[in-house]
Amino acid sequence: MIKYKQRCFRCKKNYVLVSGRNKFPQCYECQKNELHKEVKDKKMKKFFDIPEEFYENNYFLRNIKIYYLRTGELSEKQIDAFKKTVDNLKKRKNE
Repeated sequence: MIKYKQRCFRCKKNYVLVSGRNKFPQCYECQKNELHKEVKDKKMKKFFDIPEEFYENNYFLRNIKIYYLRTGELSEKQIDAFKKTVDNLKKRKNE
C-alpha cells in the first residue's frame, strides 16, 4: 500500500501520513479535543486505556474511539480490529 503525506483537512498546517483510503485526513492536534472526552463505561474505559502515542500515530485508533464517543457502542468486528491493531503496535514498540 502506498503512503504519502498530505496536509490536514481541518487545520491545513500539519502533515498527516495517509493512504488512498483517507479522503479527509486529520492530524492528531485537530482530533485531540474529541479524543479526550470522558468514557463513562468502566469496561470501555479500560479498553481505550492505551498509550497516547498510539493515538498520535494511528488514524484508525483515533477514529474508533471518536466513533464510540459519538454513538456509545462498537460492533464486535470494530473491537477485534482495535485490539489487533493495538497488539501490532505493542509488538513493534518492543522490537
